[in-house]
Amino acid sequence: MVEKVHLQVSGMTCANCAQGISRHLEARGVKDVLVSFDSGEVEFENSKDLDIEKVIKEINGLGYKANVAGDSDALPERSWDFSSLELRFLFCALLTSPLLLHMFAEWPILKMAAFQIVLAAPVMWIGLLHFGKSAWGSLKTGSPNMDVLITLGSVSAFIFSCIGWMLHEGSPDLHHHLYFETSSTIITLVLLGNIIEKKSLRKTQSALEQLVRIQPQKARRIEQAMTDAEYTVDVLSQHLRTNDLILVNTGEKIPADGMVYEGTALLDESMMTGESLPVEKSVNDTVLSGTMVIHGHIKVVVQQSGTATVLSKMIDTVRRSALQKPAIQRLGDKVSAWFVPVVIGLSLITFFISYSALDLSAAQSMLRSIAVLVISCPCAMGLATPTAVAVGIGRSARMGILIKGGDTLERISMLNTIVFDKTGTLTKGRISIRHIEYFDDPALIHYLFGTLEQYSSHPFANLLTRQFSNASFSSPIRFTEIKEVPGQGVMATDKGGNTYKIGSARFAGTRTADDSHQVYLNINGEVKAFVDFEDTIREDAAAMVTYFKQKGIQTVLLSGDRASKCQDLARKLAIDEVYAEQMPDQKVEIIKRLQKDGKTAMVGDGINDAAALAVASVGIAVNSGTQIAIQTAEVVLLSRKELSGLMAAHTLAGETMKTIRQNLFWALCYNVVAIPLAAAGFLSPVIASLSMAFSDVVVIGNSLRIHFKRLPFSR
Repeated sequence: MVEKVHLQVSGMTCANCAQGISRHLEARGVKDVLVSFDSGEVEFENSKDLDIEKVIKEINGLGYKANVAGDSDALPERSWDFSSLELRFLFCALLTSPLLLHMFAEWPILKMAAFQIVLAAPVMWIGLLHFGKSAWGSLKTGSPNMDVLITLGSVSAFIFSCIGWMLHEGSPDLHHHLYFETSSTIITLVLLGNIIEKKSLRKTQSALEQLVRIQPQKARRIEQAMTDAEYTVDVLSQHLRTNDLILVNTGEKIPADGMVYEGTALLDESMMTGESLPVEKSVNDTVLSGTMVIHGHIKVVVQQSGTATVLSKMIDTVRRSALQKPAIQRLGDKVSAWFVPVVIGLSLITFFISYSALDLSAAQSMLRSIAVLVISCPCAMGLATPTAVAVGIGRSARMGILIKGGDTLERISMLNTIVFDKTGTLTKGRISIRHIEYFDDPALIHYLFGTLEQYSSHPFANLLTRQFSNASFSSPIRFTEIKEVPGQGVMATDKGGNTYKIGSARFAGTRTADDSHQVYLNINGEVKAFVDFEDTIREDAAAMVTYFKQKGIQTVLLSGDRASKCQDLARKLAIDEVYAEQMPDQKVEIIKRLQKDGKTAMVGDGINDAAALAVASVGIAVNSGTQIAIQTAEVVLLSRKELSGLMAAHTLAGETMKTIRQNLFWALCYNVVAIPLAAAGFLSPVIASLSMAFSDVVVIGNSLRIHFKRLPFSR
């Protein structure tokens, strides 16, 4: 298994920064690089000859600060030191305000060049520290980012003002040649936009933060004294080990995955499975870390703890999913890669046309050129996809649906065919007695089922044992021999020499040629009863099949079960096509054949259908919160009771892709409209910087609508 390296990188100010780091790492041969601007995470494969410390130094050399994820230095800044974005903005705003005031007040000191440069120089220093460092780093990677435009615009205005001061010192109209307020305002407003953008981006991570918050930090481990008396010790959850015994009371969260050893309790599993109703748990039932005991108390034997729990796997899945890029993002990446050089070229063209062809002054031409630089926003193009993906995947996680990556979302939205396994998928996977035909005293038959079937481990025998374990008969039978015949049934002999057989038609059905029933009871060579079982269809299976058919998606039933059962189920649910009695390798071939006509999803239990799930365009595991399902399937429905998650996942995928297209359209239209307006002189650099600062927020805000949008089938 390939080891993954996780780094936390601070200092990325836009999506192009992430793209620059990704390109730099890929250029030096690093594989499977995933970079997230909004969360500051970098992930890549760790090859044997890779020096992680050297990689960290190289990223730091680009103007960022990288650490191995989990190190204390890697945590985001939360204190109010001077490196914090908020403090830098307040400092710049305080110095920029008097510079703007001179445009409205006639105080002589406000128009003095020395006074203005004293205020503007520290702001310029902050700008170079914040934007310039990132700009230089992006230039070194060959992927110039938005900070290049901000730095060029603010530095140009500052230098132009210094030149104007030197050329017109002592002139009564000197203040007409000073643009210190422009350089300072650009930096201040873009910092403000970064703050708003940062806070907005945090909302796109809300689902991941909710999952992290439900992780219990402490546990009460049960110890045993030398006197055999039990007592509890408070320990950190990550210190729990397999087979530890823990106590969980009302109002407490389960600190590890395990099995109930003693007691009964009512659990809230909504954050893990999306199931809104409480679930009762008793001895031998599985419980998951992060679920809460609403009522009762239980002792749990730990099976998985720390990073091995289902909750930890969920958190890691959601985190990694936000890093995965759908194919549609390639368009944004390609445009972003060329965007900054093109804008710089347009800015230079704007200056020369304004100064030469339109006969404007150098100052007016410079202002138009700067406006073109600062109004352009490659960041909106870069944020269009990852923000929508983060919100879409985050919302699905809150609904008990794990979707692994934006590319998976895209494939779900493009499905042509959806293939269902039968048992445990369209049906509940729990058999029940459909019919019993009696040819003798029912009381005797019930008694024999309850007495003899306990010696068999077959699922049919287990069900009959549970159903008739308390059955009584007026004349109890004394058996001299009872034994199971593996794969066939149970046979017994009583003191009177009578023989009894319970099992398959071949084993016990000697009286009739009808072998269509599952279990026969034979006494002395004559069939006295037969039993038919059925696997209950899920309540929402029909609605789900109808939903996909209405969307124009072909529905297919693919099962290893008998043809008669599959045909009967397909008829009840109106499924388009049926493949029955298929072996695992045959299922794979059918999936491959169906995929020739378009994207195909395979829906199974995540274990028995592993090969088919792997080969399908999208593998969907239902009715399973198991480790195997989370690791192998691309979509995992954690709810054990409902198929509505399938419909919700498809609807949510469509909404996410729709939002991405809207974001890309907005980002493209904004730049197509805004840049010509700035070049024509309709927008000053101050207005341009304000527009640019908030253009990203529009993209993020549109993505956040997925979080609140009402979706069918969601709770």
